[in-house]
Amino acid sequence: MNPVNILLVDDQPAKLLSYEVILEELEENLIKAQSAREAFEHLLRSEIAVILVDVCMPEQDGFELVGMIRQHPRYQNTPIIFVSAVMLAEPDRLRGYAVGAVDYVSVPIVPEVLRAKVRVFADLYRKTRELERLNAELEARVHQRTAELEASAAQLRQLNEELEHRIDQRTREREEALAQLFEAQKLDTIGHLTGGVAHDFNNLLMAVLGSLSLLKKRLPADERSERLVTNAIQAAERGTALTQRLLAFARRQELKPQAVDFLRLFENVEDLLAKAVGPRVEIRKRIPADLEPLLVDSNQLELALLNLFVNARDALESGGAVTVAAAAEEVRPAGLAGGNYIKISVSDDGEGMDEATVLRAAEPFFTTKGIGKGTGLGLSMVHGLAAQSGGSIQISSTRGKGTTVSLWLPVAQSIAKAQPAVVPAAVEPLKSVSRSLAILVVDDDALVRTGTVAMLEDLGHLPREAASATQALEFLAGGQKCDLVITDHAMPGMTGAELARHLRSAFPNLPVILASGYVELAEDQGLGRMLRMAKPFTQEQLQAAMDEALRNKVAAA
Repeated sequence: MNPVNILLVDDQPAKLLSYEVILEELEENLIKAQSAREAFEHLLRSEIAVILVDVCMPEQDGFELVGMIRQHPRYQNTPIIFVSAVMLAEPDRLRGYAVGAVDYVSVPIVPEVLRAKVRVFADLYRKTRELERLNAELEARVHQRTAELEASAAQLRQLNEELEHRIDQRTREREEALAQLFEAQKLDTIGHLTGGVAHDFNNLLMAVLGSLSLLKKRLPADERSERLVTNAIQAAERGTALTQRLLAFARRQELKPQAVDFLRLFENVEDLLAKAVGPRVEIRKRIPADLEPLLVDSNQLELALLNLFVNARDALESGGAVTVAAAAEEVRPAGLAGGNYIKISVSDDGEGMDEATVLRAAEPFFTTKGIGKGTGLGLSMVHGLAAQSGGSIQISSTRGKGTTVSLWLPVAQSIAKAQPAVVPAAVEPLKSVSRSLAILVVDDDALVRTGTVAMLEDLGHLPREAASATQALEFLAGGQKCDLVITDHAMPGMTGAELARHLRSAFPNLPVILASGYVELAEDQGLGRMLRMAKPFTQEQLQAAMDEALRNKVAAA
C-alpha cells in the first residue's frame, strides 16, 4: 500500500511534532509547513490527500489560508480539517465549515479520533487513484490487443486482393466490437464499484440521520445543543446529496423526473454559472419562452449545466463566450425512442478538441487538463444523466474553433401521453396511525435496522427485527402477529423484492414497504403498486409511508 501525502500546517514546531507522533501509526507521508507560504509551496509541488490546518497563525490565519486553497481548482475537493485550541465557539466552527473545511477538531486532541478521521480520507484518496491506475491498465491491454490484430491482418493481406478486402473488413468489425465491449465492461465495473460505495454510505447516513432526529426530539430545551444537533443533521443531509452524485455517475440514483421549464431553471442558476466561469467569460442564451417542458430531474440537470460551463471555462483561457441554446429538434441521434425531444446545447469558442479527444471525452476519468487539474467525471455524469433520463448526448468540436455539447431530453407532454397515469378510485383519507402496530423490520445492516426500530418505537409501535429475508419468512410462518413489513432491498441470499413477492403470495393482505436507494427498483417487474421508500429516510417520511401503505390496504379491501 503506497503512502499518501498529508500536509500539516501550524506555526508552532511543537504542535507539528505532536501531530506527527499521533499520525505516524498510519504510515503515511507527513509533510509539515509552518506558514501559508510553505503550505502553498508543498501544494504546488506535491499531490496532497488530506490537509490539517491550525486556525490561529500570525501571518495569515487558517480561515484565510483555506479560502485561498479552495480557490485553486486542483484542491477544491481536498479534505481539510481545522485544528484549534482557542477558537472553539460555534461561530468559529461554522466559519470553518463555510470556507470549505470538512471537520473542526478541538485541542486537546483525542489521538484515536484524529487518526480515524485522517485514515478515512487517506483511504478514499488512495482508492480513487487505484481506479485511475486500473483504468490505464485496461486501456493498455486493449491497445496491445488491437496492435496484435493489426499485425495479423497485415500478414494476411499478402495472400491476394480479395482475401485482403475480407480480412480488412473483418478486422474493422472485430476492433469495433472489442472497443464497444471494453467500454461496456469498463463503465459497468466502475459503475458497480461506485454504486456499491454509495449504497454503504446510504446505510451509514440512514443510521446517523435517524439517531440524530430522535436525539433532537429528546434533548432538553437548550438552544446550543439543538443548534449542534441541527448542524450535524445538515451535514448528514449533505452526505446524502453526495451519495446521489455517486449514484448519478453509476446511473443507479433514484431520479425524480418532473416537468421542468428550462428557461426558468436556467434563469435560477444563471448567477451561479456566471460565478463559475468568471468575469472574463460572457454568457449568451438563446432559449425560447414557449419551449415545451422537459421530463428530467431538475437538480441533476442543474449539476449537468454546471459541469458543462466549468469545462467551457477551462477551454477559454483568454476569455470568450459560452452560449446555451434550446430548441425542439426533429433530427436526433440514432437509438432514441419515439416521441418529442428538446435539444439543449452548450457551446464555447475556445481551443476545441481533435477527433481522437472527442471520441474519449465522455470516458470516466479521461481529462486533458493535466494531473491534478481535473477529475474526468464531469462529462461522464452528464452522459449518465442523459442515458438514464431516456435521452442522449452528442459532442462536436473543431480544433481552434470551439466545442458544442448537445443534450437530447424528452418532452414531458409527449411522455405523459405515451404513458397515461392510472387514476385510482377515490379512497377515504386515512389519518396517521393512532394505534400500536406490530411491524417487522427486515434489514441485513444492524445499524440501519436498529435506527428504524428506534423510530418506530418512538412513534408508539411494536417493532420486531429480522436480519434476512429467510428470518422474516420463518417469523411469519410461526404465526406471529404482524400488521406491516418494512424491508430493505439489497440483501444477500434473497432481495427485498423477492421477499415481497413471497409475502404477496402467502399473505396477500399484509402491507409491505420496500426501502432502498437503488434505481433498479423502478425497473423491477412483478411488484405492481407496492410502496417504495428511498434511503435514507426520516421519521416523518417513515410515518407517511406507513399511512400510505395502510391507506392502500383499506382501498384494496
